[in-house]
Amino acid sequence: MAAPRVTSGLQRVLLMLKNVHFKLGYRIVASRKQYSTVYDPNEKTFEKILIANRGEIACRIIKTCKKMGIKTVAVHSDVDSNAVHVKMADEAVCVGPAPTSKSYLNMDAIMEAIRKTRAEAVHPGYGFLSENKEFAKRLAAEGVTFIGPDTHAIQAMGDKIESKLIAKNAKVNTIPGFDGVVKDTDQAISIAREIGYPVMIKASAGGGGKGMRIAWNDEETREGFRFSSQEAASSFGDDRLLIEKFIDNPRHIEIQVLADKHGNALWLNERECSIQRRNQKVIEEAPSTFLDPNTRKQMGEQAVSLAKAVQYSSAGTVEFLVDSQRNFYFLEMNTRLQVEHPITECITGLDLVQEMIRIAKGYKLHQKQADIPIKGWAVESRVYAEDPYKSFGLPSIGRLSQYIEPLNLTNVRVDSGIKEGSDISIYYDPMISKLVTYGSTRAEALQRMVEALDSYVIRGVTHNISLLRDILIHPRFVKGDISTKFLPEVYPDGFKGHQLSDNGRRELLATAACLYVALQLRSRRFIGNQRVSTSHKEQNRWELSLKLDKDTHAVTVFSTGSLFTVELDGKRLNVTSEWNLASALLPVTIDGTQRTMQCLSRDASGNVSLQYLGTVFKIQVLNRKAADLNKHMPEKVPEDSGSILRSPMPGSVVAVSVKPGDMVSEGQEICVIEAMKMQNSMTAARTAKVKTVHCKAGDTVAEGDILIELGMD
Repeated sequence: MAAPRVTSGLQRVLLMLKNVHFKLGYRIVASRKQYSTVYDPNEKTFEKILIANRGEIACRIIKTCKKMGIKTVAVHSDVDSNAVHVKMADEAVCVGPAPTSKSYLNMDAIMEAIRKTRAEAVHPGYGFLSENKEFAKRLAAEGVTFIGPDTHAIQAMGDKIESKLIAKNAKVNTIPGFDGVVKDTDQAISIAREIGYPVMIKASAGGGGKGMRIAWNDEETREGFRFSSQEAASSFGDDRLLIEKFIDNPRHIEIQVLADKHGNALWLNERECSIQRRNQKVIEEAPSTFLDPNTRKQMGEQAVSLAKAVQYSSAGTVEFLVDSQRNFYFLEMNTRLQVEHPITECITGLDLVQEMIRIAKGYKLHQKQADIPIKGWAVESRVYAEDPYKSFGLPSIGRLSQYIEPLNLTNVRVDSGIKEGSDISIYYDPMISKLVTYGSTRAEALQRMVEALDSYVIRGVTHNISLLRDILIHPRFVKGDISTKFLPEVYPDGFKGHQLSDNGRRELLATAACLYVALQLRSRRFIGNQRVSTSHKEQNRWELSLKLDKDTHAVTVFSTGSLFTVELDGKRLNVTSEWNLASALLPVTIDGTQRTMQCLSRDASGNVSLQYLGTVFKIQVLNRKAADLNKHMPEKVPEDSGSILRSPMPGSVVAVSVKPGDMVSEGQEICVIEAMKMQNSMTAARTAKVKTVHCKAGDTVAEGDILIELGMD
């Protein structure tokens, strides 16, 4: 039987109905949590795209390509051969050994991978070659599409000196400073004095906080010039620096722009990125609590004006510093997809990767400025393999022995490129994931973020969840009273973990005591049956001694089924839980308050590590008799940290400034350690003579390795 013919008029009607269906589905998904890719099979883009990146951003791009029906090619270093992005892609090509200069920055190897796989286009993600004009030129010469702006825009906006001049001509507000390359240390000091302290020293070709230093005096300018030029050369292959006025206590607010090749450009609202450490963002949100509609419109229009001035086409970000009076100043333009793009996707419903692919193929934007909403609120936490107790986050390495993302919770998105068993290595950025939550209001988004952090299971590496959670519940953050100086102002002595209130301490101790009792009760059972008891009556009362920090607490626990009653410090608490001791998560209810804790470890000596309110607390739980005997055990003598300098992180030794027999003063630089392309100066804790040097330039060191030993002064 012949297939019925469909008239052209009916085809148009069916297509209209199809488009209506797509749009309705899009709105439903967008209002729920993030974005929806609607693939139109009649809109041809590319058959195959190579992703010149790794980790979570490579995975993120592959997901959209799959929805659009595009085949993908992953590139990887030899140590990344089993990485998640490699497994997700349709094809994979090894481009070299672990060091980035020999793999992900190896243009020759990547170009060969493109030829071998016949990829039609390349998406660079962010970092690596994403803003490298030479890479874009080489792709163009091969007839391969670069999914990003053209080389003119990359060059103009990638050079901070040129971009500032272009911004001035485009009537964009700019920061006062020296419009030129700083030649040497003496000129840097002269310029800094002329501008007036404080000043910001930054890499001309930089981004991501690398090659940036704040200087408040001549000595800091001299030191900042040295470190910034070294970091810039290491990260970007370009050691040129510029100096401009440092806007003290500002907000860092950026505008997402989207522009096609036909002269159309939009601003997709703002992202608040003020919570930073070492000029690198930690928590972002969209929109900002600070901007009013008028300021938002002015910033958006200036961002679009700048994009049009360089004939920009693709997704890009214009970053501003905003002072307390809502005066805003152009900082830089990132000619790539931004790390924090998911929160913009959440509040607008747009898939920025899809838009970049469409624009690169030559399609016009579907949207007009009036079509861009602010729908709800989104928050992003950057989850890093870092120790937040060291300078708010020094890198940690290791293997993820257990890893569970909190995707069981509603309106939670996790952009990651790792899985259980993955290695966090010294070679690459220590980011584990970008954790994103969405809500109809800011309070709802923040509450979901706290719940998600509590339910995020990460074992095998040190991570920064304790810092992230503490920031999110801090009264200043909740109020929206933030700036780029938030961390040093709130934690002037560094982050020490969540500071327990009296009630919080009782909740923690009560849970630890109940966990001990639950373990004792479980030990009485054998294959589901009660063990034979020598006593006539089962024990339902426990007299315990708990030690937290240096304080010891007498605790009494009564058990009745799953309900435990705890007497502690003259208070009585009721604790209930399923007490699934095999689960990574420990949900408990304490006097009606629900908490999600995690038991990281426990041993036969009564030591237990509990993650409570994001922070891991170490508690010793013993019965009263064992506690009395334990008092007679000798205590371990702590190491003299003033005489031994250990590496606070894994990394490589860049320079050693002393030799045995040298006298050093307190605070004097002894050596420099580089980790994840950031250089860190190690200083003497006291005035003394150098006894032994255990490292030399070029050495790779692990966290805790001895670098220098000091003798008597």
